[in-house]
Amino acid sequence: MKNYSYISHLECPKCGEVYEEKKVQQLCKCGSPLLVRYDLEKVKANVSREEIANRPNSLWRYHELLPVHEKENVVTLGEGMTPFEKLPTLGAEYGLNHLYIKDEGVIPTGSFKTRGASVGISKAKELGVNHLAMPTNGNAGAAWALYAAKANIKATIVMPLDAPAITRKEVYIAGGDLHLINGLISDAGKVVGHLVQNHGVYDASTLKEPYRIEGKKTMGYEIVEQFGWKVPDVILYPTGGGVGIIGIYKAIFELQQLGWIKDGKLPRLVAVQAKGCAPIVEAWKKGEKESTFFKDSATCAFGINVPKALGDFLVLEGLYETEGCAIAISDEELLKAQKQVASLEGNFVCPEGAATFAAARILREQGWIQADEHVVCLNTGSGLKYPETVEIKGVETLQPGQEI
Repeated sequence: MKNYSYISHLECPKCGEVYEEKKVQQLCKCGSPLLVRYDLEKVKANVSREEIANRPNSLWRYHELLPVHEKENVVTLGEGMTPFEKLPTLGAEYGLNHLYIKDEGVIPTGSFKTRGASVGISKAKELGVNHLAMPTNGNAGAAWALYAAKANIKATIVMPLDAPAITRKEVYIAGGDLHLINGLISDAGKVVGHLVQNHGVYDASTLKEPYRIEGKKTMGYEIVEQFGWKVPDVILYPTGGGVGIIGIYKAIFELQQLGWIKDGKLPRLVAVQAKGCAPIVEAWKKGEKESTFFKDSATCAFGINVPKALGDFLVLEGLYETEGCAIAISDEELLKAQKQVASLEGNFVCPEGAATFAAARILREQGWIQADEHVVCLNTGSGLKYPETVEIKGVETLQPGQEI
C-alpha cells in the first residue's frame, strides 16, 4: 500500500545531526535550520512523474515528497500550479528569446507565502500544535493567519508598522492575534522569540520550523513539470529570508535523485535583492559562506527587507553550487520594471517580483545571460497588495458630457 508521504527524518545541514519528525522540532542544537529528508528510493518505486501529472492542480499533487503523513491533516485552499507563461514582448525588449514568468500573484492569499503556510500549518496540525507565533514583513503573516484559522490554530503575528496595510487586514479578518512594531522584521523576531521562550508557543519564524521550505520547494517541482520535465538555464528569485531559493535548490536535487530530470543540469540560481538591503549580495561578492547584518536597510520592496537571514549559508551554497550569482537592484529600477511588465505583458507584479525582471535585463546587458537561454523570473505576489508603489500622473478629470 502506498504511503501518503515518504518523509524519513530531519537533518542538520551544518553538523549532520538527525532528528525525529513525528514530534515538534525547531532548530538544531547547533543553531542551524533543519531540512526534511525523504526515502527517495521508495518514492521512486511507488510513484512516477506521469502519475503526478494526472493529479489535481494543487501543490499537494507531490504529497509523497511532502511531510504530512495523513491526508486528513492537509490544510488547503487549492494552492499551487500557478501560471508559467512565456513573455515574448518583454523578452524582445530585454534581448531574451525565452523569458518566462512563474506568477505566484494568482494564488490564495496573493503571494508565494501561501505554499509555506499550507504545508507548515498542515504539519503543525498533525503534530498537535494549537498556538503558533511568527514575525513577518506582511505576506507570510497574512498567509499563516488565514491557514491557521482554517486549521483552528491560534496565530500570533508581529509585523512592522510599515508593512503593507492589506496584510494587516488579512491577519485581522482571519482572527489572528496581530501586533505591530515600530521597527524592522528583526525587531519583530525578538518579540516572538521572547513569547516562544516564556510561553512555549510553536515558533513559525522563517526556517525555525522545517516545513515552510517544503511548501516553497514545490515552486521548483512545478517549474520543471511545466517546462516539460526539463530544467531552465536561469531562475531569478527575490531574496529576503531566502526560503524560496533554498526550496527550489532542494527540489531540483530531489528530482535529479528520483531520475525525473534526465540531463543532470542545474539551473543557475540568481538571488535578487534591493540595493537598500543586500546582505546576500555583499556576501556573494566576497565569496563568503554567511552574510553580515545589513544596517539601516530600506526599500519599497518590503518583502525582501531582511537585514540578516537565518538560512543565508544555504542561500549562498545554492548560488555557488549552481554557478549562479547575486545582484542588487535600486528601487527606481524595480519600479520601472514593474511598469514595463504590466504595460508590455499585462502582469501586475509585486515590487519584489519586479526586481527579478530588472535583474534579468541587467544580467543580459552584462552578457551573464545569453539571448537564447531559458530564463524564469519568479513573481512572488500580486501587485494589488502594493498599491502605494504605483503613482498615477497626468490623468485628466472629465466633467459629465465632456469629450476626450
